[in-house]
Amino acid sequence: MLRLALPVLAEQLLFSLVMLTDVWLTGRFLREAPQLAAIGLIAYLLWFLNSLFDFVTIGATALTARFVGAKKIADAKIALNQAILIGIALAIIVTLLGFLIAKPAVLILGLESKAAALAVRYLDYILPVVPAIMFQRVGIAALRGAGDMVTAFWVMTIVNLVNIVVSCTLVIGLGPFPSLQWDGLAIGTAAAYITGALLVLIILIRGRSGLRIELHLLKPIFSMIGRLLKIGIPGGFDVLSIIGCNLWFVSLINRLGNEAAAAHNVAIRLESLGFLPGAAFSLAATTLAGQYLGAGEPHRAARSVLHACFTACGIMTTVGIAFYFGGSQLAGFFLAPEDTAIAALSSQLLRIAGLAMLPLAIEMVLIGALRGAGDTRWPLVFTFVGFLGIRIPLTYLAIDVFEWGVVGAWYAMLVDLVARCLMVLYRFYHGGWKNINV
Repeated sequence: MLRLALPVLAEQLLFSLVMLTDVWLTGRFLREAPQLAAIGLIAYLLWFLNSLFDFVTIGATALTARFVGAKKIADAKIALNQAILIGIALAIIVTLLGFLIAKPAVLILGLESKAAALAVRYLDYILPVVPAIMFQRVGIAALRGAGDMVTAFWVMTIVNLVNIVVSCTLVIGLGPFPSLQWDGLAIGTAAAYITGALLVLIILIRGRSGLRIELHLLKPIFSMIGRLLKIGIPGGFDVLSIIGCNLWFVSLINRLGNEAAAAHNVAIRLESLGFLPGAAFSLAATTLAGQYLGAGEPHRAARSVLHACFTACGIMTTVGIAFYFGGSQLAGFFLAPEDTAIAALSSQLLRIAGLAMLPLAIEMVLIGALRGAGDTRWPLVFTFVGFLGIRIPLTYLAIDVFEWGVVGAWYAMLVDLVARCLMVLYRFYHGGWKNINV
């Protein structure tokens, strides 16, 4: 478990450093509330763009894990190549649609006009590199299914360092480079995606962990495509539903003005540090569940998932305590000294985030296990119940009826997380995930 989780945790920490660097650069050097609000929305939009390929990556990870667990390396190689083939088609569609709908989509999400224009300008740099996002995501997903977390770690380490170095250089204007300010952030992100795609392509053309890109396997094999999509479509819709509902949620917060949006952005970026262990141990649970089920050992699958869950709970609860008692100091680090109102509001939100860490840990790890088993339909149901039945209605009540503002919206988020935690706990202990045929 630790061999799988620790490289991912280190990678996720570095990725969060990228996001926090963007917030720090925006807060310290760009310094205007519209830019802080815009960078918050951009984080969601990048999450959305990356997760569009979960229709492919979830199936690629689950099938690769099953095949590796069953010692069927040739089938794992076929799954990788067919996943890339699906990803190429999806990347073309996403790129074309992105250019058509980027501006109206940003406007719908409720940012004030200046912040919305900044978000659209950022996307102008990112949409051309969507195919690079696909190659990076799909290749790393297959490697993780094969249990090779170390290669993914080194690739993402280089990717994130490129992002930080280029962004800092072009925002601040270091050495001979001019200060491009907002555009520098976007160029740094685009450069990182291109770097990641090139590294993954080189690794998989040479071959790694039994996986290799081979031209004769890039022709459609419809039986394998069907198996990938059987798992990936429900899983992809689950992830996109989570993101779509989060975008709906943040659009309600954006209606409260730039100050509330900026406070939400600072708090959510800091909260992202808290759920990194959940993300790492969730991926470990995905691989372990898939490989042990492929090897015909469901009891070891369940035991390994519980180990991952207990470990993540311990770490994230500790982080939650830090958020609850140290929110003011954490928020103040990312803001200019005069932004006292935003810092005070952010610290209130971090106290709520502290309460959410334990249920979030349980939900993340067990959802990862279900996906590794190929059980992607029930998580989709839990997402719809949690967001559409709980979070969004309670947010409307908190903002429009009780006028509790962004703090009330975050309490609605807390109730949703607790409810989804209980639902996924029931599904895990029910045990039906052990019998999914992929």
